[in-house]
Amino acid sequence: MVILSVDLGKARTGLAICDEAEMLATPLAQINEKNVDVLLDKVSNVALARQAEMIIVGLPINMDGTEGDSAKSARDFAAKLKDKTKLLVRMQDERGTTITAHKYLNATNTRGMKRKNVVDSVAATIILQNFLDSRKH
Repeated sequence: MVILSVDLGKARTGLAICDEAEMLATPLAQINEKNVDVLLDKVSNVALARQAEMIIVGLPINMDGTEGDSAKSARDFAAKLKDKTKLLVRMQDERGTTITAHKYLNATNTRGMKRKNVVDSVAATIILQNFLDSRKH
């Protein structure tokens, strides 16, 4: 099953996708869009073009397990995305994914604008890989 992952940021949204066998998540793109309706269109178009059968949206849960405004926004976005695409949309805890993405980028010595242009898609990849790994167990 082809699964698309979405990491919503304040200014940038990262996308990742997995292979049909659901073994490996890979970074796909980063969308620089603040308008939610335009962002919904862009993510929907990517899901359609990539023939995604499911979409995973990162859920920014606070470290103490509570949900704040960002989590509410992510849930609202996921509901709108489900209505727009008619695909199965699930939420995945994204705690620590951006920090892990920065660690990966440090290890590859990715700096400056290049780092800024990929960090959210790397975080989306981690979200998706975590989801895939949880399905295996």
